[in-house]
Amino acid sequence: MDYNQIGFKAGLEIHQQLETHKLFCHCQSKLTDEVVYSLERVLRPTQSELGDVDKAALEEASRKRRFCYSATEASTCLVEVDEEPPHAANNEAIDICLTVALLLNAKPVDEIQFMRKIVIDGSNTTGFQRTTLVAIGGQLQNVRISTLALEEDAARKLSEKENLVHYSLDRLGIPLIEITTEADIISPQHAQQSAEQLGMLLQATKKVKRGLGTIRQDLNISIARGARVEVKGIQSLSAISKVAEQEALRQKGIYEISEILSKRACKNDLKNVTCIDVSGVFVTTKSKIIQRKLKKKGCVKGIRLPGYQGLLAQEYTFLGKDFSIYARLASGISGIIHSDEMPGYDLSEQEISEVYRRLQITTYDAFVLAFGDEPIVDVALDAVLHRAMMYFDGVPEEVRRSLADNTTEYMRPLPGAARMYPETDVAPVRITAKRLQNIQLPEKPWEKRQRLSLQYNLNEEQLTQLLSSGYEDNFEQYAAQFPGMENTILRTYLNTLPELEKEGFQIETLTEYLLTTAFSGLKQRRYAKEALPAILRYLLTHPTASFEDVIEKCGVHFLDEKEITQVIHGIVIQRIDFVREKGINALRPLMGLVMKELRGKADGKLISMILEKEIRKVISS
Repeated sequence: MDYNQIGFKAGLEIHQQLETHKLFCHCQSKLTDEVVYSLERVLRPTQSELGDVDKAALEEASRKRRFCYSATEASTCLVEVDEEPPHAANNEAIDICLTVALLLNAKPVDEIQFMRKIVIDGSNTTGFQRTTLVAIGGQLQNVRISTLALEEDAARKLSEKENLVHYSLDRLGIPLIEITTEADIISPQHAQQSAEQLGMLLQATKKVKRGLGTIRQDLNISIARGARVEVKGIQSLSAISKVAEQEALRQKGIYEISEILSKRACKNDLKNVTCIDVSGVFVTTKSKIIQRKLKKKGCVKGIRLPGYQGLLAQEYTFLGKDFSIYARLASGISGIIHSDEMPGYDLSEQEISEVYRRLQITTYDAFVLAFGDEPIVDVALDAVLHRAMMYFDGVPEEVRRSLADNTTEYMRPLPGAARMYPETDVAPVRITAKRLQNIQLPEKPWEKRQRLSLQYNLNEEQLTQLLSSGYEDNFEQYAAQFPGMENTILRTYLNTLPELEKEGFQIETLTEYLLTTAFSGLKQRRYAKEALPAILRYLLTHPTASFEDVIEKCGVHFLDEKEITQVIHGIVIQRIDFVREKGINALRPLMGLVMKELRGKADGKLISMILEKEIRKVISS
C-alpha cells in the first residue's frame, strides 16, 4: 500500500513503568498474586472546573458497572484504596523523567502541577488518574516530541463478568513516563522504528522496568478523509507496524463504505427505524441460542438498517462485529445476529424470509436481531442504530483497543478537555536550574552503539542483542577487568545466561562476586571456557562454595597437553579400524567422543589439533 497516497499519518504515545517505588507512597512497585483483602466501589462522573462532564466518562457511567479490588499489604496501602491523601510525589521518578526530557532536547516546565484525569472504568479507585506535564518539545531524529508527562499506572484488570469487574491494586500507582510525539510518522514501519528508538532511549537510563506489560504503546492514526483514532494497549514492539497497517486499512474501508451508503440511503432514514418484536417467528426454531433466551421469557427484536446490505462482513471493517461490541458495551448483551451472516445460527429459510417481511427489508437493506431480556434488547438495538448512523459521516473519532490478531475494537469516544482538573492534594514541584544541572545524562543509545562497534569489533546482530539485553554495562565492566576474554564474556551474556534462565535458574542471583570468581578461574586457566556454563550452573545453586569445590564437583580440572594427548590417544586406538576406514573424515565423529571426556578440561582448539595429529599418525602407519 502507498501510505503517502492515502495520507497516512500517526503519532505515538509511549507509557513506560519506572524502576522505583510508587508515585504517591513508598509501597513497592511489584506485581503479586497474593490477596489479603478486597473492597468494592461504584464510580460516577464529576464535572470539570467549567462545569462540563466528559463524554467518555458519561458513556462509561451508563454501563452501570461495579468494581471489586484485590490488595495486599506488600504493594498496597491506604493511598491506593483512596482512604488516605497521596503523599509527596516521588522525586526519583521526577528525576528520571527529567533525564529523558534532556536526552530528547525537550524543555522542562518551571513547575510540575499534578492534574486529575477523569477515568471511571474502574482502573482507579479514585475515579481519576493523577498526571503532570514535565516537559514539552524535543526531537527524536525525524519525529518531533509533543509532551513528556509523569503519571500513575492503573490497576491491573483480572476479570470481567456481566457488570462486575475485578482489579488488582498492585499495579495502581506505579510511576509511568508518557512520551507523546507529533503526528510526524508517515508509515507503519516508521511507527515501529520510532517506538524502538524511544524504547532504547528509555532503557539507556537504567531506571525503567523490563518485561511484558511494563511498556505500552498507543498509536494515534488517521488517513486522508479519515479521522483521528487512538489505538490503545499495543503490548509488543513487533506488533506496532501490523496494528498501524490494519487500522489504516480499516479506516480506508470505512470511508469506502460511507461513500456506498451515501448512494443507497441517507442518515435520516435510520432516525425513523424502530425496534420490532419478531419473537413469534422463532416459536419452533431449531436455533439453540434463541431457544435458550425464549425459554427464559426473553424476546427477539430486530431493526432494519437502510443501505447496509452486504456491508456488515467486509474484510478489515467487519461492521457486524463492530455493532456487536458497541451493543455489548451499551447494554451488556452477549451478542447480536445480522443479515450478512445468513444462513447461520440454525435459522431456517422460512424464518429468515419472515424476518425480512416483518422488518420490511427492501433492496440494499440489512437487518440486526438481538435476543434476551426486553430492556437489554432495546438498549442494544438503539446502540446499533446510533453506531450505524455514525458511518454515514465516515470514520468516527474514537478510542480503540488493540487485539492479539493486530486488529482493533471500539472502546469509547475520544475524551475531551472536560476530563481534566487540578489535583489539590499534591503540592506543586519547582524544577530549578540546580536540579537540572545535577541530572547525570547517560550515553545516548545510538552513540553507545557506534562506540561499542568500534571498541569491541561487534557486528550488527551482536550489538542489537547486547543493547536489547540491558547487559552492555556489565559486559564492558568485565571486558575491562579481563582483557582478551571479550568474546567469552559476550557469549556469557548473550547465550549462556539466557539458556540458564530457560532451565529455570534465577540469574538475578548471580552476583558480581560469583561472576568475577568464574571469570577469574578461566583467566587463571583453572578450567577451559567450554566448562563456563557448568561452573555458573553450580555457582547459582551453591553460591557459598569455594572455587576448589566448584572445580572438583564439576569435574573440570584443567589438563596439561601431555594428559590431553593420553586421553585422545586412548580413544583413537579404541577405534583404530574406524580411523583407517574413514581417514581424516574420522575427525568430526571422534571429536564428539573426545569432548565428552575433555569438555571444560582443555581448550577446544587444542583438543582438535591433538586429535587431528593422532589420526594422521594412524593413517600414515
